[in-house]
Amino acid sequence: MSLVNFTTREITCKLVYYGPGRSGKTTNLQYIYQRVPEDRRGRMVSLATQTDRTLFFDFLPIELGAISGFKTRFQLYTVPGQVYYNATRKLVLQGADGVVFVADSQARQLDENIESMQNLHANLLEHGIDVRTLPVVLQYNKQDLPADLVLTPVELDEAINFRTWPSFAADALKGKGVFETLRALSERVLRRLSEAESA
Repeated sequence: MSLVNFTTREITCKLVYYGPGRSGKTTNLQYIYQRVPEDRRGRMVSLATQTDRTLFFDFLPIELGAISGFKTRFQLYTVPGQVYYNATRKLVLQGADGVVFVADSQARQLDENIESMQNLHANLLEHGIDVRTLPVVLQYNKQDLPADLVLTPVELDEAINFRTWPSFAADALKGKGVFETLRALSERVLRRLSEAESA
């Protein structure tokens, strides 16, 4: 649920990076954070658990423009990947304007990807969010690994992308697909806001 600040004339949107443990959610946020100019981002906050962590920072994108004279600010969050942190996942997901589902492309991680996708659907349903209208983008991370270890984007689409959301092949460590994924989700979120405003 986007927040409108009339004093600063900013609309703040919450984007959540969701997916199984060690799929690359944190790597995505760290890569973005390092490349956003300092004067356009807040500080990164990391909430660590014993085996995982939730990251958060916000930034003011330059190129995405304004809606009715309001600048857009994005808050980026990651959820913990492990299933036993589901309460934290639900909390972070609350009020999300859009979701990036980061899948681990390794063939041996397919079951974890499926389980995490089902968990995302269940948690959205619990929050009363219609997954058919929420902007969602998929990222198939670790596509840089040897071909015999990873599933292709087409194979991953067939396995987990039954809603035909936009999907991107990525190597989050080197940044391939990171900003493309973020841009695609940002544009979908802003389009939805514009449509809601003109309705």
